[in-house]
Amino acid sequence: MVKKRQPAAPKQESNDKPTTLKDLLNPEVVSKLKSQADEMKAKEAEQREKNRQEAEDARKAEKKRLESDFGYLLENSGMDWHKYKN
Repeated sequence: MVKKRQPAAPKQESNDKPTTLKDLLNPEVVSKLKSQADEMKAKEAEQREKNRQEAEDARKAEKKRLESDFGYLLENSGMDWHKYKN
């Protein structure tokens, strides 16, 4: 015997939302916190950019130092010196 399904009763939606911290705090405090968060994000981005620039400068300095090192240039030369040998 097959049982008939009863239609699901519609759930009651309550307009009483749980109170959040944002609702409890003064709007001035919330705006101050948001501005502090924005400042911290900006400082972090600035620090990351500074670190990236320093790393790039260090790479360029190392490359320039190696380009003036004859031993390094000789070892990393792409030329085949044997074919010029008589």
